[in-house]
Amino acid sequence: MDVEGYLAQMEQLLAEARPVPLSASVMVNRKDFEDVIDDIRASLPEELRQSRWVIKERDEVLQQAEREAEQTLADAKTEAARLISETEVVRRSQREAERILEEAREQSRVLRLEAEDYVDSKLANFEIVLAKTMRSVERGRERLRGRMVHEELAPAQPETDEQQGAPSQLYDYESTDHRQP
Repeated sequence: MDVEGYLAQMEQLLAEARPVPLSASVMVNRKDFEDVIDDIRASLPEELRQSRWVIKERDEVLQQAEREAEQTLADAKTEAARLISETEVVRRSQREAERILEEAREQSRVLRLEAEDYVDSKLANFEIVLAKTMRSVERGRERLRGRMVHEELAPAQPETDEQQGAPSQLYDYESTDHRQP
């Protein structure tokens, strides 16, 4: 299930919750609510791991391109040293070494740009997912606030014997530890 589904599940729990008499609060089963929150936490880190993996992959591609460029440069220098015997051969080897070096630099630049474009694309997708999640959370909170205001305006209903003796099952969001594991 994706984050949107978990948020819908939380909204469902809130919608089905019993109102607390003489207040704007509702009774929500703590275990059910915490299970949904745990599921949300479990679903988010995968996307974060993917973005970290994309960045690591980009770094590896850049390092490989640098190694290849260094190897190409070393090969060009070795070849140039071997051809030093004649002036024309020396000039030709220097031109070839410069061409190889420029080609290696260009390949390195192209690889770096492609890697950066790839990472940017993945991060943009991740940003879209996070933005949708944030909008869903905001809508959920707005709905919750709307219900709370609506319940404050509703006339109070007398408590039943069952409600008077029932222990509080309210989920206290403020006292919950929200830190990521």
